[in-house]
Amino acid sequence: GFEIAAKVAHETLDSISEKFDFSAENLEPLINTCMTTLSSKIVNRCKRDMAEYCVKAVMAVADLERKDVNLDLIKVEGKVGGSIEDTSLVYGIVVDKDMSHPQMPKVIEDAKIAILTCPFEPPKPKTKHKVDIDTVEKYEKLHETEQKYFADMIKQCKDSGANLIICQWGFDDEANHLLYKNELPAIRWVGGVEIELIAMATGGRIVPRFVELSEDKLGKAGKVKEVSFGTTKDNMIVIEDCANSKAVTILVRGGNRMILEETKRSLHDALCVARNLVKDNSIVYGGGSAEIACSLAVEAASDKVKGVEQYAMRAFAEALDAIPLALAENSGLAPIESLTAVKAQQVQEGNQRLGIDCKDEGTNDMKKQNVFETLIGKKQQMMLATQVVKMILKIDDVITPSGYA
Repeated sequence: GFEIAAKVAHETLDSISEKFDFSAENLEPLINTCMTTLSSKIVNRCKRDMAEYCVKAVMAVADLERKDVNLDLIKVEGKVGGSIEDTSLVYGIVVDKDMSHPQMPKVIEDAKIAILTCPFEPPKPKTKHKVDIDTVEKYEKLHETEQKYFADMIKQCKDSGANLIICQWGFDDEANHLLYKNELPAIRWVGGVEIELIAMATGGRIVPRFVELSEDKLGKAGKVKEVSFGTTKDNMIVIEDCANSKAVTILVRGGNRMILEETKRSLHDALCVARNLVKDNSIVYGGGSAEIACSLAVEAASDKVKGVEQYAMRAFAEALDAIPLALAENSGLAPIESLTAVKAQQVQEGNQRLGIDCKDEGTNDMKKQNVFETLIGKKQQMMLATQVVKMILKIDDVITPSGYA
């Protein structure tokens, strides 16, 4: 019964949906939609700027011909300090690290990046070992051997044409000093996710062993710079003008960690809304209008079904009414009166855009109020809700341990 009701609801949503027009030149409709998403969030005081960042980020990574958006290419990075208004959009990658040596250059133009996942140190024996050094000469020889390993590694990097090293692992002070002496800037302890993003953005290849490093595996970027934030000692690396422009970062600022995390969640919601509209630009109107239209359609369909399924369908229709009821109640209106009035109006006028007038604007036509939801999101909600109910109904008995019986 629930399956039939969900199918009827989906068909109704398809029939009442409308196309949402936007283009790469005219992003205003998308920005307005994201602003609606952010209205109830902590960032509502600067929702216009945030909505613009989200839409520009999605359009930067979107393939409009295939209607495909890979949200993995959009990184939302946070840094404590400043205010929410200081949030910015970077067409590139932001890494929460700094140069391994404080005297290394802070800006590198036309960067050729070696992306390493191997440690910048001499190889370690696989088995347990013990080295006995009983003379100064032996210690000096050990030190020379270590120096030679580091020198060879740096020479390999230089020979490949790299002018910046990004390493997933750390390296000791000896190697760091040699890198500085050889004018080879380096960034260490970069996480695996960031390494992959940097490789995708710069068009480079991740190198797991030094012997495999060559010029064709280097990533390219127009500029790599170390950015400082006011009086804080923490800096960040910004990689801009990447070879693959389809990688962007939203750098969120905020007074404390809690505000940062809440802002990130809000931006993620807005990014998902923009992504859904790029994938499928069909919309249904909000304010409970879509639920009321589906409820009426499911109720009408239940009368034509024989058997006990019709009771399940009526229960489904009743459940759909819960959303407009809750909207009316939260707006301070009489819930049952408001719902029945809108239902009657929808039937009489045949207008499925009529919903609950929460803002008291004098019209309950949601098209005029510019309140809508993505069709793909609404369908997903109904499908998942139906599946959850079916899973619960499959549990016909609960086995309790004897001690608690």
